[in-house]
Amino acid sequence: MQKLLLFVDKVSTWVGQAFSWFIVGLTLLISWEVFSRYVLDAPHAWAFDAMIMMYGTLFMMAGAYTLSKNGHVRGDVLYGFFSPRVQAGLDLTLYIVFFIPGVVALAWAGYTYAAESWAINEHSNITAGGPPIYPFKTIIPLAGAFLLVQGIVEIVRCIICLKQGYWPSRQEDVEEVDVDKLREMVHVKEEDTEKLDELVVKRERGK
Repeated sequence: MQKLLLFVDKVSTWVGQAFSWFIVGLTLLISWEVFSRYVLDAPHAWAFDAMIMMYGTLFMMAGAYTLSKNGHVRGDVLYGFFSPRVQAGLDLTLYIVFFIPGVVALAWAGYTYAAESWAINEHSNITAGGPPIYPFKTIIPLAGAFLLVQGIVEIVRCIICLKQGYWPSRQEDVEEVDVDKLREMVHVKEEDTEKLDELVVKRERGK
């Protein structure tokens, strides 16, 4: 079971990281449009639509990734003081009552919007001659599907935590720096680090 949970985490992570490259494309597009508009005096009507769709795609496709990393905003003021079992019970209730119905509605409504958009060959009406919008609307049910699968994984984690009393492990996205290994790589001894810390402290006191 744990392997399956981590596999879904890996898929969500891969999807989130893949779509994160939209930030690079969006930055380049905005930079080029600013240059084209104010230096070349040749603005593009479709640029504004493209920016909205790229940012919206990035935002939606990062949902499952963020959930897999437990990165969504929550009220940690009280939550952090609860035992793992209480946290799991609270999360499980919220997932069942709010998350699942909301995400299912998002995926279903998104599928309807996307199907209608493809049927009429919909284009953006924000600007004249706007780009096609049906690929962007297709992202809505796709993002909802990924988010729903990751949500089911989180529900399973809650159930496991209720049974065993502690949270199952997650896939780590970014490993913390191994200080000892870093010292070996740059040939720094621990006593040299301690001396440097002492010098810094003395200097701060001298101020």
